[in-house]
Amino acid sequence: MAEDLYNILGVSRGATEDEIRSAFRKLAKASHPDVNPDNAGAVERFKKITAANDILSDPEKRRQYDAGEIDSKGDPRRHQWSRAGAAAGARRGASGARGFEGRQGAGAGFDDFSFSDIFSDVFGAAGAGTRRDAHGAASRGHDVRYSLEIDFLEAIQGTKKRVTLPDGGLLDLSVPEGVTDGQVLRLKGKGTAVNPGAEAGDALVEIKVRLHPDFKRDGDDILLDLPITIDEAVLGGRVEVPTPTGRVQLTLPKGTSSGKTFRLKGKGARGKAGHAGDQLVTVKIVMPSDIDDSLSYFFSEWRQTHGYDPGRK
Repeated sequence: MAEDLYNILGVSRGATEDEIRSAFRKLAKASHPDVNPDNAGAVERFKKITAANDILSDPEKRRQYDAGEIDSKGDPRRHQWSRAGAAAGARRGASGARGFEGRQGAGAGFDDFSFSDIFSDVFGAAGAGTRRDAHGAASRGHDVRYSLEIDFLEAIQGTKKRVTLPDGGLLDLSVPEGVTDGQVLRLKGKGTAVNPGAEAGDALVEIKVRLHPDFKRDGDDILLDLPITIDEAVLGGRVEVPTPTGRVQLTLPKGTSSGKTFRLKGKGARGKAGHAGDQLVTVKIVMPSDIDDSLSYFFSEWRQTHGYDPGRK
């Protein structure tokens, strides 16, 4: 006597679609052939579970089954034996589960069956970058994500870092010159492997760049505000300017105003094309904290003989 489909899935005849779906997922996960490669009984259970779900998950087939119009194999019930019925039974083969018929001489009958749909339904959506083979088994592992915080100058100059993984393992990472805040570095094969011998996923490392007290970044250019004295602004001269790769000399012309910007070619960050940006140096005149009598007297005399008004057009 054929086994009741509701009993196969372990649900009542009044079970909802969600209850049937949930029961099928749980049983399919436990009995899947790829999870039980050396268990022939699991293969047969999986066939029965899938065949039962094929009927009970389809509202019309379920109605026909409940009404006694079709049997547990999905075939119309006949009151008399017929050649057509016998032929149909012979075509189904010994397994009796629709969808599992193999090619002639196809062993266990799984050669023509794709597990891709069942895997996505049972185990959920795969992680980023996961690929599956013809039988639904993961042929590539999952990508894993990490976050790494580095200093501003390390981002500009490049650096080597060692990341400690959640499982205690170590990951050596070469941070290239010019990496930007939020940029993700991909390390091939440093993710997880789902199956033994399968290709591992990648490690995706998001870079977080700490702020610098003096430098700022604008694209591939580096911005710097440079304080200068009043006499340097008036008389001009050479001043030292810090850059990410060391200090350089900048020549100020006489009468340099506060807010004037100078460009140091090639002193910026290295971009994706391999070319370095520039460093833009904006000077800021900083007055001395104490204005002595001689300085005050000089400017008072100078103001009387010079009609200087920077706001006049």
